[in-house]
Amino acid sequence: MALPLPDPSEQAYSDTLKTMLHERIAHSGGWISFADYMETVLYTPETGYYSGGAAKFGTAGDFVTAPEISPLFGQALARQIAPILSAVNQGSILEFGAGSGKLAVDLLCALEELNNLPQHYYILDLSADLQQRQRAMIEQHIPHLASRVSWLSALPEQFEGLILANEVLDAMPVHLVAWQNGNIAERGVIWKDQGPVWQDQPLAAGELLDVARQLPPADQFSYPLYISEISLTNRHFICSLAMLLQRGAILLVDYGFGQNEYYHPQRHQGTLMCHYRHHAHDDPFFLPGLQDITSHVDFSTIARTALDSGLQLAGYTTQAHFLINCGITDLLARTPADQPGSYLPLVSQVQRLVSPAEMGELFKVMVLSRDIDIDAASCGFTRGDLRRLL
Repeated sequence: MALPLPDPSEQAYSDTLKTMLHERIAHSGGWISFADYMETVLYTPETGYYSGGAAKFGTAGDFVTAPEISPLFGQALARQIAPILSAVNQGSILEFGAGSGKLAVDLLCALEELNNLPQHYYILDLSADLQQRQRAMIEQHIPHLASRVSWLSALPEQFEGLILANEVLDAMPVHLVAWQNGNIAERGVIWKDQGPVWQDQPLAAGELLDVARQLPPADQFSYPLYISEISLTNRHFICSLAMLLQRGAILLVDYGFGQNEYYHPQRHQGTLMCHYRHHAHDDPFFLPGLQDITSHVDFSTIARTALDSGLQLAGYTTQAHFLINCGITDLLARTPADQPGSYLPLVSQVQRLVSPAEMGELFKVMVLSRDIDIDAASCGFTRGDLRRLL
């Protein structure tokens, strides 16, 4: 597949990051894990993908997220979030990776309509560029609520309310592991000639090897080579959230599967995917710093980690079931069908959000809770709860 070419300034941006990457590999003995590679090209300040000034979201960017598709997404989420805030006496919201700020705007508007605004709306985003875009979005669309919004540079020590992560887990660095003929290796990155290339090395003793030995590819599959991802960062992230959440819930939205489907025999090349100007491909070495790199989420591991950390699993289902349970069709019906100029675009947006051929089945929603009535955290799971599959 032919991918679009960058302009000279974009190429220079990528070349700068490649130089830094080359130096990092050299300083690390000539080999780095893919997790380190992913961390470098996505999150290096000023030169990583999420630190650059180019548009990431929407038609002008590399991919489209649910909040960019329709305001009805945030309005539907608000119907799940409102009872959680009520259960903790109007707690706060903490959103990770707030993107353009569109979801924050839609949620605050909807919660204001429901007379259920949070005390504070905190955003924790590593990208200074995206923080500026979020501030501008909020000042433009909800200036009267801007005083409720503030940005954090680190996790709070304690939190009560709703923690939100929409398409955050998929962008966290992953290790690539290769199971072959009874052996387990880690697929890493070296520098050869003018760029990064793959190189495997035996997996050393430690947390990653312990996890890899427990997964289905270790002893259940007959493929001569099975490659997949393991996200230790996802595990550590959930543990950190469990430590700080005193009362409330965590709402996760992302694409992924339960473990049996994630490590399916036919998925022997893993789930790693790259996004560049709305082209999806599988080459993470293409234009470092100019493309997004993601991996699907193993929701079974997320659930087990949460339970081991003292959280409750309030619900798990597809995005389609969740949005329908939260009344997205009722929200759509607010716009009269005899106004096609307004109604038909919303119909198209809802179709993208709930259709099995679009985001409806691949994307999942999970709510984890602590010390609240579980009914307050599970209105989005009244039909189609899939916890049994985890």
